[in-house]
This record gives sequence, C-alpha cells and structure tokens, in this order.
Amino acid sequence: MALKLYNTMGRKLEEFTPITPGYVGFYGCGPTVYNYAHIGNLRAYIFLDILDRTLTFLGYNKKHVMNITDVGHLSGDGDDGDDKMLRSAEEKHKSVMEVAQFYTDAFFYDIDRLNIIRPDVVCKATEHISDMIELIKKIEANGHTYFAGGNLYYDVTTYPDYGKLAGINLEDLKAGARIEVDPNKKNPHDFVLWFTKSKFENQALNWDSPWGRGYPGWHIECSAMSMKYLGEQFDIHTGGIDHIPIHHTNELAQSEGAIGKKWVNYWLHNEFLVIAKEKTDEATVEVAEKMSKSHGNFLTLQSLVDKGYNALDYRFFLLGAHYRKQVFFSWSAMDSAKNSRQALIQRISRLAKSSDDLLEKTYSRGEAADMLGLSEKAAAHIAKFKEALENDLSSPVALSELQKTVKDPDLAPFETIELVNRMDSVMGLKLVSSAKKLFDEQKDASNTDLHKGDPEADEINALVAERADAKKSKNFVRADEIRTVLATRGIVIIDTPNGVEWKRV
Repeated sequence: MALKLYNTMGRKLEEFTPITPGYVGFYGCGPTVYNYAHIGNLRAYIFLDILDRTLTFLGYNKKHVMNITDVGHLSGDGDDGDDKMLRSAEEKHKSVMEVAQFYTDAFFYDIDRLNIIRPDVVCKATEHISDMIELIKKIEANGHTYFAGGNLYYDVTTYPDYGKLAGINLEDLKAGARIEVDPNKKNPHDFVLWFTKSKFENQALNWDSPWGRGYPGWHIECSAMSMKYLGEQFDIHTGGIDHIPIHHTNELAQSEGAIGKKWVNYWLHNEFLVIAKEKTDEATVEVAEKMSKSHGNFLTLQSLVDKGYNALDYRFFLLGAHYRKQVFFSWSAMDSAKNSRQALIQRISRLAKSSDDLLEKTYSRGEAADMLGLSEKAAAHIAKFKEALENDLSSPVALSELQKTVKDPDLAPFETIELVNRMDSVMGLKLVSSAKKLFDEQKDASNTDLHKGDPEADEINALVAERADAKKSKNFVRADEIRTVLATRGIVIIDTPNGVEWKRV
C-alpha cells in the first residue's frame, strides 16, 4: 500500500507522489508568539509531528519548515483588528521583541515536553522582511496589486481561481460579502501585502520598502519563507482548518500570482480541539466550542501538568483521534489517556524481567521496517501499523495496533520490545525509555527493601550498579573484577525475574 493523504484541495484522499522521488518538502504554519500556546494550538504540532515521523518511517528524506510570526498578524485573520504582537507588548509593558522571544521560548518548551521533533528549519518573520519585499515585487510586476490609502493591496479579481482551496468561487464571495471596514479596498476580499499607513500611529516595527516605510501583511510571510527554503513548488502545506478560508486562500493567491504556476501539491488541515461550554437542561448533549484565547476558554500544557498529568498523556489523548476529526477535551478523557499510557509502560517494564538488558536496545528513528529474524506474527503487526499510517496518518488505528502488540502473548519479549521501538518512533510516547526507568526504580526499591539494616548495603548496591553499567558498555573485564571483589566479601550476585539482587553467603 502507498501513502495516501486527504488533500483539502479537491476534498479527496489521494495517493502521495512527491515532486522529487524519495524526498518531501513540507511547510507548517507556526505560532504567532504573543501569548502561550494553548492545548488546542498544540494539536496542530502533534499532527505535524506524526506527518514528519511517518515520512521518515516510510523511508523518505524530508525538509520540514515552520515559521514564527513575530510581526504583522492582526487580531482578525483578514486586515482588521489590532496588531497581536503590539497589543501584547503594551499590556505587558515590554518591547515587541521581548514578548516575541519569551513566548517563542515557551512554545518550544512545550514542543519538547510533547516529544515533538523540531522542524528542520524554523524561520522568524522579522528576519525575512527582504524576502517578503522581493516576493511582493514579483506579484506587483505580474499585475496583481494596486496602491490605495498608503497600503499595497492584492487584487483578488486578477486571480480567477481565488477561493478554490476553500471550495467557493469569487462570484459567491462577492455575493456574500459583508460591508468592509477598509474603504481603500476595491473588493472586500482584497488583502494587504504591505502596510505603510497603519491604523496605529506608532507601529513598533517597520522597514523601508519600495512602497514606503512600513511592515508586511500577515499572509505574505508564509509564501516568502516557504519558497526561500523549499523552492517555488513543494509537496505539502499544513495548518488548522481555520486557516483555509482566509490565510491559506490568500497565501495561495499571492504565491501563484508571483510564480505563475501551481505552488503546492497537497494541502493538509487538522480539525479543532473543542471544550465543553455548558450542558442544557433539556438535553444531555454537551454544547462545545473551539478552544480560543479570544474566548478566554483555553488551557495551557502547563495547566495539565499542574493537575498531575504528564505532557505525553496529552499526546496519547490526541493520538486517539484522527487529525481530521474534531476531538472533545474532558478531564475524564485525560484520565483515560493517562491510565492507558501507564498500563502500556507497566506491561513493557514487566517484559524486561526475562532479560537484564532487554530494554537497553534502541533503534534510530525511521529504521527500515525489515523484520528479518522475527516471527511471522511480529511482521504482521508491523505491517498493520504501517498500513494505518499510510491511510491518511490514521493514528488511532496505529495506536491500537501498538497496544495489541504489547498484549500479544505469542510474541517473544525481544520481539515485542523491537516492535514497540519501531512503532514508537512514530507515536513518540517514549514507551521503552519510560519502561526502563520504571523497571530500574522497582529494581532499586527491591534491593533497598531486601537489605534494610545492613551497614554495607549502600556500598554493595553501588558496586552492583557499577557492574551492571560495565556489562551494558561491554566492559566485561571490569564486570568480572567487581563480581570477584564482592565474592571475596561473601556477596553473591543473583539474576532474578525482578532484576539483579545480592545476598551474603
């Protein structure tokens, strides 16, 4: 089976064929760093991570590019509202750059806690203004712009396919257009490429340009930076479904207006995380709404950690829903995810009792799924896991297959651990390392309890631990020396189902 992805352009599942065989270039819209990312925002980056890991698992080379918006994003996705960065800076009595750096650091702290692989390229808008200006020049040269009221606008009527990503044509947009607050626009759906006369008297950040001193519109940054690092045409563009009608629609129009040909082959969008708003008296159905900073109903990852959850419990929770399905957040669902992840870790830890070094074997991410030397049953598990990923990144089915693998009594322990390593290279739940930590903690506790009251216990435990480390690093000479030293003191080392123990003889 080949990888199939649901392409928002055309609204159908398509077999994935990269522009360059064996290589995938993809761009994911990053955060606007004016506040903490909430757990709804973070769903997009879990989805991106599964895409990244799946491509590697399937043997592709790839380049993943993500932007950091630190200028130009107004509170409305169009050209209305306040500047998000400026408003946040004013509220916190800090400079825009101080706010941007603080929340960029906070974002990547969350990314790391969720075990999300960082993109190959992370690019800040403020560091790519010259690239945006050069792209706008191309758009202007191709006759897609007009200058009015001090701002440079994109004229959507010059791009006949405007709205095709959202599934609406320009005539429908015109018919349903609301009264636009910007009187300089010829069409309500035109958008600003470059502001020189903002509604703000003292815009914090501005640059010289052919159209006057000012700053870029929000949409142009993604087009400019994606092309800088991936070329004029690339394979995949991702984002949340809320980007489809305006941000991605405008990106597409200006990009193809600049290059005069198809820009992106596959558009992938993740659904919202929704949170309970209220329960009606008349029905048992819970009313839910999108988690949003503007609604004031958002939770951060830290708020989950403060309630006793591991960040990976939230990752597990999200993997249980397909990225194109709306997922309902609740504390009971988080409890279930936490318990299920811990149950997996405990099962894997118990497998280690059959071998002292079973959990030490690790595999590089994306190692080919060649099951040479393993049973037919093991090969069947990995095949089903791979098939789930190839079916539009179906993480719920893949996660279920991982759970079945861990519970399968017909697999040898070493097979189970190998399969878990391979599967978790995509799921990213740190199952084997967590199981090893649990196993070591239980082993240490067992030895401590066994030798309470022995004045030499700490020293002997240290030697036993050193011997174990020596064995793991294949320093068998040192391991044998320690066994001999202990034997002369009447200490015998015993390998048990619960780990290494010792006793006096």
